[in-house]
Amino acid sequence: MEFRGTTICAVKRDGVTAIGGDGQVTMGESVIFKGNAVKVKRIYDDKVVVGFAGSVSDAFALSEKFEAMLQKFSGNLVRAAVELAETWRMDKARKLEAMLITADKENLLIVSGTGEVIEPESGICAIGSGGNYALAAARALAENTDMDAKSIVEKAMKIAGDLCVFTNHHLTVELV
Repeated sequence: MEFRGTTICAVKRDGVTAIGGDGQVTMGESVIFKGNAVKVKRIYDDKVVVGFAGSVSDAFALSEKFEAMLQKFSGNLVRAAVELAETWRMDKARKLEAMLITADKENLLIVSGTGEVIEPESGICAIGSGGNYALAAARALAENTDMDAKSIVEKAMKIAGDLCVFTNHHLTVELV
């Protein structure tokens, strides 16, 4: 049985990046297996925040591989992400059904388990089952309010949780 389903949302505003994730782990299409999982965490001496979505085992594997690359490249987020993607592309046999959003003080990136690294052009991004709901809400809030990054993420995640059956309201939000 496959465990999946989550929403991760990130907003970079006024020199602060907030990354938030819900706590729901879904088994198959109809069973909430856990409601208080933590899918956003601080790594590399608390200088980097990462949030992961996708198949649970693949998300953990991608997160661990990214963290190892971050250590290898002395905390250089962009280089770690690009090197991980290049390494992953060379291994055609193994693709991970997972994605990460990761940020440090300067950078915000999406890293996929298939070897892509994407820098969101607007400083706003979201992944996972409710990602499109959270992304639309975060963009609207950023364009039409003076809310800070954390408040936008919290509100966007609430909206995603109201709409996506694989996303709940148990939030973890980290700032960098």
